[in-house]
Amino acid sequence: MAEQGTGDTNEPHETIDALSAENRKFPPSEAFKANSLVTDTFLYDQAAEDDEAFWARQASGLVDWAKPWDTVLEWDLPDAKWFVGGQLNVAYNCLDRHVLGGNGDKIAIHWEGEPGDTRTITYQQLLDEVSQFANVLKDLGVQRGDRVNIYLPMVPEAAVAMLACARIGAAHSVVFGGFSAQSLSDRINDAEAKVLITADGGYRRGAVFPLKPAADEACADTPTIEHVVVVKRGGNDVEMVDGRDHWYHELIEGASTECPAEPMDSEQLLFLLYTSGTTGKPKGIMHTSGGYLTHVTYTHKYVFDLHADTDVFWCTADVGWITGHSYIVYGPLSNGATQVMYEGVPNHPGNDRMWEIIEKYGVTIFYTAPTAIRTFMKWGATEPAKHDLSSLRVLGTVGEPINPEAWMWYHEHIGGERCPIVDTWWQTETGGIMISPLPGATTTKPGSATFPLPGVSAELIDDEGHRVDVGGGYLTLTRPWPGMLRGIWGDPERFRETYWSRFEGRYFAGDGAKLDDEGYLWLLGRVDDVMNISGHRISTTEVESALVSHPAVAEAAVVGATDATTGQAIIAYVILRGGEDVDAEVLRNHVAEEIGAIAKPKQIYITPDLPKTRSGKIMRRLLRDVAEGRNIGDTTTLADASIVDELQARAAVVADD
Repeated sequence: MAEQGTGDTNEPHETIDALSAENRKFPPSEAFKANSLVTDTFLYDQAAEDDEAFWARQASGLVDWAKPWDTVLEWDLPDAKWFVGGQLNVAYNCLDRHVLGGNGDKIAIHWEGEPGDTRTITYQQLLDEVSQFANVLKDLGVQRGDRVNIYLPMVPEAAVAMLACARIGAAHSVVFGGFSAQSLSDRINDAEAKVLITADGGYRRGAVFPLKPAADEACADTPTIEHVVVVKRGGNDVEMVDGRDHWYHELIEGASTECPAEPMDSEQLLFLLYTSGTTGKPKGIMHTSGGYLTHVTYTHKYVFDLHADTDVFWCTADVGWITGHSYIVYGPLSNGATQVMYEGVPNHPGNDRMWEIIEKYGVTIFYTAPTAIRTFMKWGATEPAKHDLSSLRVLGTVGEPINPEAWMWYHEHIGGERCPIVDTWWQTETGGIMISPLPGATTTKPGSATFPLPGVSAELIDDEGHRVDVGGGYLTLTRPWPGMLRGIWGDPERFRETYWSRFEGRYFAGDGAKLDDEGYLWLLGRVDDVMNISGHRISTTEVESALVSHPAVAEAAVVGATDATTGQAIIAYVILRGGEDVDAEVLRNHVAEEIGAIAKPKQIYITPDLPKTRSGKIMRRLLRDVAEGRNIGDTTTLADASIVDELQARAAVVADD
């Protein structure tokens, strides 16, 4: 660790303290390398020599173009255009070309409903339904350049709707089905969407959660919506507004399967995807067609070592998030892969539902979130042990940094100590994976995303903008990449201010990271989650990893709370593994032993659960409110709002003591 400043401003210091070390290494096995797409540095070498030529090679080799491009990249910082002058159709690349290539009977999607109902959809069937729905949208007045809002559960119609929009050049804006009516109306109004596609309801934990009532509430405040298309899934009673609302199945029934895929400009807007903003107003992230499709097709193929003729891919994300866009819809289908799509939660009807599905469909590539893995740890290794997981050959993680002990549990109990793990870093804004191992070429370390992918230029810098070669810093990107966001819808100034103003000439991701002495990158989460403890800037991720390294701990969340003595104090919330019991003082001392006394939590709360959104994200804002005794704000997006009440009660007991 670099020496810490103690008053002399010329003394070297790290932007973020790098406290923990991890020395375990896992090279790819010879058996895996024997059939891997990449086992050496040739992709890295090509990209290092000329990154524009490298990306042009990926675009021409992986994507079909109706018209070739004139210019690979136009870069007027911060605005990039890729494959300028080229034309393509994203839906054609995901569907038509596979059917025309003789793979119409190949399974595109194994869909598993939460109650156990299933659908098997071939590429020909998917093409037919997408074409039908594209014709429906045109009949409803949707034209190239219009925006269509999608608010659906995890049903195949979500992918159909997205691809139908792409087919006719309308931009889709998908809103996660767990969001409130207010969140939906905010996003519809910002995009000025013309059509809303929703469902009566969907299944979650054995019950139907209604969507149409929230959609109706949102539409009361959305003057641009002309039509609402409703997928019949939950069977719950809904009100249908005459002239505005239409049943999806009735519209599809009479629609033609003939709908030519129109060539679109490479920079045609493909979709908007909204992320939360610090101002409270969501940011409509803009992604276009040619560069985005190139990026996700390339990364899906090489990061997961995809063999499209034999692999069965499963990404457990929801289509409402960028992971679902890139690695359920566009990447896998562009590559002609067979994949699993699951509607429900991991613990219905039992805690082994995920492993049951892997065994049922012979899943070979499994991509999930560290939050889910830590939940599986809490439920115990006996759950996956009930099922044959020998089909698996590659595991992946996405969404947040994974702590080393969760990585090791995943490696041992899910991967059987034989599957490479690709720990991926990327964002809604980047479009596709940016930092990750290549499973046949990279020696991995538990908890490290390893290195930038070929074609991606990333650097750590300190507060003054100087490059950090070892230790903690801010993660920045120094060169444009094809999948990058093209701006914030309707707000170019906010785009510049949010992503390009902090460090001149660099995209700042908002994340902290550290580099070890072998050049491996370790993501430390949002810099907003860095705590200032007695002048030391400590990442919550490192303290959480130290806590989870204790054998009794399944999951931990750490926040900094205002402290009169140290500036901030470390407050930890810990979930124990099933059947385990441990004293909080033991855990405090364990952290001190793992990464140093400076990181020892002031207070540890043992809790049965944490406040999480329905997507599994821990709401650290609420944990900070609990720790500092503030009134709790809006909890409508939580999966279980009662958890916050329980944490407040525990905090009150500690305060009284």
